[in-house]
Amino acid sequence: MTLGGLEEKLFPNVVSVNGLIDVPPEYRAVVNATMGGYIKTTPLLIGDKVKKGQVLVTIENPEFVTIQQNYMEVNEQLTYLKAEYDRQVTMKAENITSQKSFLKAESDYKMAVAKHRGLEKQLSMLHISPSRVRSGEITSVVSVLAPISGRVTKVNVTKGTYVSPAESILEIIDNDHIHLELSVFEKDIMAIKKGQKIDFKIPEASSETYKAEVHLVGTSIEPNRTIHVHGHLENESENHFLVGMFVEADIITGSISAKALPQESIIEEGGVSYVLVLDEKNGDVYYFNQIEVEVKENYKGYSMIEGAESFQANTAFLTRGAFNLLGE
Repeated sequence: MTLGGLEEKLFPNVVSVNGLIDVPPEYRAVVNATMGGYIKTTPLLIGDKVKKGQVLVTIENPEFVTIQQNYMEVNEQLTYLKAEYDRQVTMKAENITSQKSFLKAESDYKMAVAKHRGLEKQLSMLHISPSRVRSGEITSVVSVLAPISGRVTKVNVTKGTYVSPAESILEIIDNDHIHLELSVFEKDIMAIKKGQKIDFKIPEASSETYKAEVHLVGTSIEPNRTIHVHGHLENESENHFLVGMFVEADIITGSISAKALPQESIIEEGGVSYVLVLDEKNGDVYYFNQIEVEVKENYKGYSMIEGAESFQANTAFLTRGAFNLLGE
């Protein structure tokens, strides 16, 4: 058993909030097809890791063949139209051709160039090599590539499914850059500032307390009268959080100094808290008074006591062993 007195301790002012583990928009990607078609291969499962540029699925559509045929035709026409345009330029300079013939040759050539560039861009968007098409290689199957590195979190198709450009094929999330997305009520937002520390827990997964810091404070109020606060995690690479995890967080907005006792010196019985105050010492015999107190806050093993100033400065408390004594 140990005797001790009230100690001056710092207690944080906190704003308690809820939120989620999330990632910035640039680290979340919904994958769509540039053009519709039937899924030919879909080798990935939820949880698979992918790298940027990796083939995710392949899509088959006869329209892909038509685009490549049109590109080859325009590509062949360009040689003739370019030669005809150059001939008309030369003849016009020598005044041996009509303005009408020159303008027609110029128009035909420039229209073909524009169509050629447009078809070439479509092929690039479909990840079909224009140079291979020019060499005669035509395919009805195209690949859909990963826009970012990460893990597959949703797969919405199976082999043989028809997908349109508006449909989501799968979703990729990069968990290497997670953050906290907290919702702070309007009444508390004026106390929140960039750089403040955050203590948070993931109650469904762990009892451990993790650290973060306020990085951004939202500037608009949501319909439920809350404001979004964005927090950056400390040592995020050491933890394996998943996007969507629910978090309970305390944003530390400041601190106050108050008289406190060790938490183990306070005993709770029937919803009422007590401390044992030394009344008299007679040799090796100690006499204590059991006094009811109200605990305002607990922090780092200490409890802030309501009305602590009512105790004299030299008041001695049983700071260790009180539970055993009352139990007897």
